[in-house]
Amino acid sequence: MVESTSKLRAAAVGCSVLWASEPDGRLDVRRSVPSQELAPFIHHYGSVHWNLRSPFVADTLPDPGGRIEVELRSGVCRAEVVGLRTGRYGTRRTGRGQFFIVQFRAATLQPLLGAAMSSLTDRSLPVARVLGTGADAWVRALHSARSPEAEFALTEAFLRELIPVLPAPVAAIRNVVERVAADSTLCRVEQVAEIAALDMRTLQRRFRGYVGVHPKWVIQRYRLQEAALQLRAARPVALARLAADLGYADQAHFARDFRRVVGSPPGHFARAQTTR
Repeated sequence: MVESTSKLRAAAVGCSVLWASEPDGRLDVRRSVPSQELAPFIHHYGSVHWNLRSPFVADTLPDPGGRIEVELRSGVCRAEVVGLRTGRYGTRRTGRGQFFIVQFRAATLQPLLGAAMSSLTDRSLPVARVLGTGADAWVRALHSARSPEAEFALTEAFLRELIPVLPAPVAAIRNVVERVAADSTLCRVEQVAEIAALDMRTLQRRFRGYVGVHPKWVIQRYRLQEAALQLRAARPVALARLAADLGYADQAHFARDFRRVVGSPPGHFARAQTTR
């Protein structure tokens, strides 16, 4: 299934997008879900093609999953395997270009990396170093593809030859992370350890190895994504209530975390969304 839109804000998952400008020109964003065979590993594929008169910018809070990124801009190709990004991520697109991603689910890039995901946190590696020499041919084929649907089909065929059986411990941590994403009442690491049926030391070690960060960071990322979504609403919820709903002891602690990660206090962020 392919989803298409001319505006990034309409295509992206809202809770992770902090702000995006209006495209001045063509910005074609498409997403596709993976086949059943690859769905245990991959959340979605994304294809972006643009031809802009003025720059398009966006700020996001990325989910805790690795990805493959292939970008062609001004005749220069960048093809990398990218680890979890701990800060907010800014995108700036100018002129003409194309961008393709394979967004992995939490933890599931680790079997391909063959090392602890913490070694790739806030870092990237050339695709051939992780995926083998066949990755270069796949990248060239992407650039020659005539449609996003062709890009998705090429990627499926390439990854089917590479992706191994998902180890049970990796699948278990993936499921725990996605449970944290879906259940806003999970606000403490002790709760996560309980649903994972692991002691605290083992939980911390597996999160570092398979996700790339500690479980406390994952909890905070999803709660701050939820906060940003609530604050972008036409009628934002009161800050004290939002802080309590997200498991914070008080509004001050929530405001401190929000400002550190997002870059502005929550009240200022909410007012800025209304203005935009």
